[in-house]
Amino acid sequence: MYRIAKLVLVLLTICSSSAQNKSDKKPNIVLLFADDISARELPIYGSSVWSKPIKSGGKDINSSNKAYRAFTPNLDRLAKEGCFIETTFAATICGPSRAMMMTGRYAHLHKWWHNKDKGKNPKGKNGWDLFESSPHTIAHVAKKGGYASFWAGKTQMNISGFPFDEGCFTPGEGSYNKAIHTTDFRLEKKKGDKKIYNADTGKPLPFKSYVQSGWYWKPHVQLMNHPDSKQKMEWWPNNKTSEKEFGLNTYGPDVELKFTFDFMERKAKEDKPFFIYHTSHLGHDAFDFFYPNSQNKWPGTPKIHWDGKKYIRQEPNITGDNGVYDTHNSITEQGIHHHVNYLDYQVWQYLNKFKELGIENNTIFIFCADNATSGYGKSSPVSQKGTHVPFIIYAPTLNITKHGKQKVLANISDVLPTIADIAGVKIPSDYEINGESLLPFLTTDRKEHRQWIYGYHMDKTIIRGNLVLKGGNGKWYDVSKTPNDLISFPEIRDWSKVTEAHRKQRDELKKIIPKYDLHATAHDAPKGGYGKVAPLEIK
Repeated sequence: MYRIAKLVLVLLTICSSSAQNKSDKKPNIVLLFADDISARELPIYGSSVWSKPIKSGGKDINSSNKAYRAFTPNLDRLAKEGCFIETTFAATICGPSRAMMMTGRYAHLHKWWHNKDKGKNPKGKNGWDLFESSPHTIAHVAKKGGYASFWAGKTQMNISGFPFDEGCFTPGEGSYNKAIHTTDFRLEKKKGDKKIYNADTGKPLPFKSYVQSGWYWKPHVQLMNHPDSKQKMEWWPNNKTSEKEFGLNTYGPDVELKFTFDFMERKAKEDKPFFIYHTSHLGHDAFDFFYPNSQNKWPGTPKIHWDGKKYIRQEPNITGDNGVYDTHNSITEQGIHHHVNYLDYQVWQYLNKFKELGIENNTIFIFCADNATSGYGKSSPVSQKGTHVPFIIYAPTLNITKHGKQKVLANISDVLPTIADIAGVKIPSDYEINGESLLPFLTTDRKEHRQWIYGYHMDKTIIRGNLVLKGGNGKWYDVSKTPNDLISFPEIRDWSKVTEAHRKQRDELKKIIPKYDLHATAHDAPKGGYGKVAPLEIK
């Protein structure tokens, strides 16, 4: 361990030096964290199978029809000029994955085992806020590193203890009750009634769904610490101009980017480095308010067209009310491929904004997702169906030695220590971080990043090396070769028929599992928490 630590220290010194030689300023960092998108949905991963548009409850989501394959020219370019990781693990569902991303830790520490399975906090209440369980979050690291920070999009947690400077949330906290004046695009329950109601029509749904606010069309939007607001949290639209513009043609992902770009412009003028944590809803299923009886899984997006050099966006033209709408063929049909396409459009917008602000050579862009596609792998403990997500890193400001596809292992918990290294922030040695910085791998001739990666589904452990994988279903798989569909790994039933290296790696992984597989024995936070924590430092 001492030799490894010493090697990493030497590598980080080299990395830091090379980064400083490339630019005297700290690089800006944009982290676009998509929702419910498997690696197979991005063409760069080369899967022979991806997800087709289906109604909720469809039995077969797999398709090889290229009409349903996403088109991502900008993400493709960033992956080639930067790099992308072949196998990155998250948790199988969004809340725990966001916990890993924001803390750099696994559930044995933050206790977010599943969306509705969180360990009690030291005070006995259900659910331990991430900033309490893990005081050195991604936001704290950015702040210590001197970054202005902005959180856009999905929250899914108590945001009060994160030191982000500003934010634009869709929806914001408590939007079911507090934003009624802005939009009736929400599904809600009535007191004493188990049915789910569409607030737009006032009618109960004839099929199963869940309480939700609108985050795509006519969205719920909440601003945090906006310079034009008089209070910390404010519902938007918040003035006569925005109220006049807001309506059926307002698209949540566009609103997020509008306020994100406004923040970037202000910080660029101040010559201050910024960190953007953009947790997009794109990829996540949602109720389709324009077709309330359709059970569409992924509502359509504004239409976009790539002409080979730029995107052309068609302005939506939607009319109607009370559940009866005419989109005038101005938005796409439903399908996750359209959501991925729109993410590529937003990546193109980001790149244009970087160029406009003169920061294109000093901005690091990271793209990843929280878990696998709904209906295919989301919440699945089988093999790596639920945990395999895309991970692209584009960093022209660093002397990156890796380009294109990297046949290595990574975990989304690696993002926090990577950003800490970029920001020049030292995490205390006695503060456990499960993520590993990617910087030594990205900027040297190092061939391997991690020897194993970990994911989980409540009490079920998913762990793999470069040869074998243990699924949460208890089965072991031979992952020495990647199948065309990225998932059909052969199950190992007879260990005598694989190599000694396979058996050795299995035994090594078995030794690791008990440290993290604590759902049954240490489900809740320890009494008194983890005690005092040493502060972050500048390197």
